[in-house]
Amino acid sequence: MSSTHAHRVGIIGLGTVGRRFVDLFTADDRFDLVACWDASDTARGACEAPVVADADQVIAAADLVYIAVPPAAHGDYVRRCVAAGRAMLCEKPLGVDVADSRELTALVDSSGLAAAVNFVHGSAPAAVELGRRLANGDAGDITVADLRVHMPLWPRAWQAEATWLGAAAEGGWTREIGSHFVFCARRVLGGATLVAATVHRPDPTCAEDLVHARLDCAGVPMLITGTSGGAGPEIVEFIVRGTQRSFRIVDWYRLEVTNDDDVWTPVDLPAEPTPAVAAYRAQLDQIAAMLDGAAHTLPTFSDALAVQEIVEGILSAG
Repeated sequence: MSSTHAHRVGIIGLGTVGRRFVDLFTADDRFDLVACWDASDTARGACEAPVVADADQVIAAADLVYIAVPPAAHGDYVRRCVAAGRAMLCEKPLGVDVADSRELTALVDSSGLAAAVNFVHGSAPAAVELGRRLANGDAGDITVADLRVHMPLWPRAWQAEATWLGAAAEGGWTREIGSHFVFCARRVLGGATLVAATVHRPDPTCAEDLVHARLDCAGVPMLITGTSGGAGPEIVEFIVRGTQRSFRIVDWYRLEVTNDDDVWTPVDLPAEPTPAVAAYRAQLDQIAAMLDGAAHTLPTFSDALAVQEIVEGILSAG
């Protein structure tokens, strides 16, 4: 079934990602951004979309509520949306308390409401094509997967206002970056479980600055190696190696494959005006499909819970 009217959308949380979706929803005729709210006076004042007095007014006004606040607050707003019978798009990670997220997921599942979590690799062309090629056997037998992350500065300069990202309680790049690729690995490889992990923090209150973890992805070993601090370029690289071909996602949204000379070569994907914009447009396509009651590829709360269990398991090692 398809919609004959624009879906009324509200946003709770106007940080970096919330503001990105203000622009995305505003530019897409399938959505009508009707209400926004943030706890920060500054964030509310800078928003050019309609701003209301509190989060409950957002929920009352919208058909879909995008929850874009720090993860410890997700459960509160999700529960309010369920009580009001509203569809939800929740930012990742789902939460930081695994027991609470299990209760939350059971609540959402039993509600029957349209609900998804914003892992962009549920829709991004690079991840979708990677999954298709692996399923077709283009890699041959898959031997190993590898995620490499280096953040010269954490939080990154454009995240400086989100000071919570630098703290152990809710932040860290394993939750913010690693979770995206744990989700991607689960989807394209058929599952993932944590085998072992080592974590270092500058002090117990700070986000991690070193992670070394091993996962089992439906029989495929996956190594996660991440660091932060120190000069050099930012690195986010997810590799799946096979006996015939290897594939990698680099710079978040570009897919490459080894050629006959074992040289990385680009895979042709939708990339206009940029690969990132193409990925978020694909996410909007799937959000619209979900709201129209059609089949979609958005991550479920159960998907996000499985990722959270792995990520929090890693972080509990340090």
